[in-house]
Amino acid sequence: MTDRVKDKVAFVTGAARGQGRSHAVRLAEEGADIIAIDLCAQIDTVHYQMASQADLDQTVEAVKAVGGRIVASVADVRDYEAVKAAVDAGVGHFGRLDIVCANAGIVGYSRGHEIPAKDWRDMIDTNLTGAWHTAKAAIPHMIDGGHGGSIIITSSASGIHAYENLAHYVTSKHGQVGLMRTLALELGKHYIRVNTIHPCAVNTEMIHNRGTYEVSVPDVDQPTADDLAERFRLMQAIPIPWVEAIDISNAVLFLASDESRYITGITLPVDAGLVVK
Repeated sequence: MTDRVKDKVAFVTGAARGQGRSHAVRLAEEGADIIAIDLCAQIDTVHYQMASQADLDQTVEAVKAVGGRIVASVADVRDYEAVKAAVDAGVGHFGRLDIVCANAGIVGYSRGHEIPAKDWRDMIDTNLTGAWHTAKAAIPHMIDGGHGGSIIITSSASGIHAYENLAHYVTSKHGQVGLMRTLALELGKHYIRVNTIHPCAVNTEMIHNRGTYEVSVPDVDQPTADDLAERFRLMQAIPIPWVEAIDISNAVLFLASDESRYITGITLPVDAGLVVK
């Protein structure tokens, strides 16, 4: 099947690498034009290396390589005016907006009562307020377009279950579900659907870093990716350690396409059975 989102325009946040790049490329493969943003800088409370301008440039080339069109810019989802300017410019270029992938996010680890206040604020501002900023900037264009559309928020298994050492992350991801459900009610009359996707661990830089290894495998000195895989494999009903970004992108594509035209307000796990185990 091809052209599942032909002639549609998708706005993807956190597009410089990982899931965001994968979403942009997958949607472009199926005919969508792409508006892409990423911070392309480091948040000082994040323990792993974040995406760069060079990464965003690679996303642009990857979209073009599959025949897609893309406008990409640097913008921080914590800054509403920057997000709005990027969306407005993209819609001005392509003429419409149909799909929103609120994908930008960060992760960090600490016991709940030990989280520094700045770490808490950065987590909530990026993951939850950033998703709201993304929707807030995009929704007027989608309503004015009169074509309906689909908003897809990347939550997490942590948006359904709680996990230790992730209080700020779990809170942000649960909050995204509340935002999604409210927007689904408000926007249904405009035929704009709103859903969340809930991955387990995804094979990207967000899990493959020293901080994740050490908090996830605390009983091993200098844990490696293999140690992480062994530990994570025990968590899912399907005994794999993690899914790939393309697995999430295929779910995004389904929710973006007319195949899911009457699906709204749902929490869709793509998690190898993590949340049911």
